[in-house]
Amino acid sequence: MSTQASAAAVNHIPADNIETAAPLLQIRGLKKRFSLSGDFLEQLRFKGGKLVRHQEHVHAINGVNLDISRGEALCVVGESGCGKSTVARTVMGLLSPSEGEIHYDGQRIDNLNSRQLLPYRKRMQMIFQNPYASLNPRMTIQQTLEEPLRLHHPKWNRQQIADKVEEVMRSVGIDPDWGKRFGHEFSGGQRQRIAIARALAVDPEFIVADEPISALDVSIQAQVLNLLMEAQHERHLTYLFITHDLAVVEHFGTRVAVMYLGTVCEIATTATLFAKPRHPYTQALLSSIPRLEDDRPQHIRLEGEVPTPVHLPSGCVFHGRCPYANARCRQEIPQLQLHNDGTRVACHAVEEGRL
Repeated sequence: MSTQASAAAVNHIPADNIETAAPLLQIRGLKKRFSLSGDFLEQLRFKGGKLVRHQEHVHAINGVNLDISRGEALCVVGESGCGKSTVARTVMGLLSPSEGEIHYDGQRIDNLNSRQLLPYRKRMQMIFQNPYASLNPRMTIQQTLEEPLRLHHPKWNRQQIADKVEEVMRSVGIDPDWGKRFGHEFSGGQRQRIAIARALAVDPEFIVADEPISALDVSIQAQVLNLLMEAQHERHLTYLFITHDLAVVEHFGTRVAVMYLGTVCEIATTATLFAKPRHPYTQALLSSIPRLEDDRPQHIRLEGEVPTPVHLPSGCVFHGRCPYANARCRQEIPQLQLHNDGTRVACHAVEEGRL
């Protein structure tokens, strides 16, 4: 069963009841750098007879701006190393941003300490990519699901916790009798269901799913996607869905943000993006999807290599591989520009009408 067929299997759930109120999550000017230079002593170098400090960084995220509305599923796509997972982990507070702000429900959260973040931990949950590594091998499934409940509901008695664990296990298709077993006794798909149950246990309103099906066999990917979509409609969830599988995005996402080398180059509704991609990188990305139609667009081959995030190119980060790049593209960083159909594109060629 192909990934595209797996994605098609989830399409039966209607994408309605999406709220259009103020954004639940706002990301403004988000940047994240990782040092490659070690500690202070390792940064010292002799240059020209003088002792100087030399620092190098990996520029993982470079000025990301995103809004996520209540009830929607915003999919972030792009090739490996473009910064998708770094955005997810920074939003959840697992990484501290180097610059920028993150606002949740009108409150800035990136500058809060662990105690101040605790109320938001209950409202925001994360599903990780690898179900084999995200479960504690020393804890039973019952203990795994009880742990967040004891943390966020310290006044609950043992029976209340047990009832909630049973309810959430049944909601994801897990037999409550499995609670006495350990994570290594389950398959990848079963472990990911347990991870989803753990995220749903505290009744969150926002879930970050970091490539939750990429480590699973394609035969069970559709089952997990169905589960996520059913949970969204039943519990009115909002998703930030990180993936590289465009076939899944086409059926799962409400809107799509395309990233390249730590920057967002295009944001659009799913239907608009797949029908009319505007950015040259988005066009190349979508042309790579295997399709059976005879009239499908010609596959676009990009020339050159992806630049290193240690030494970012000047201007547009895509200009070295873009067939439409000119002198302005090599010097000036493009900003996301709003178009009449609601699409936002960061491209000088699109802005100037050259594309």
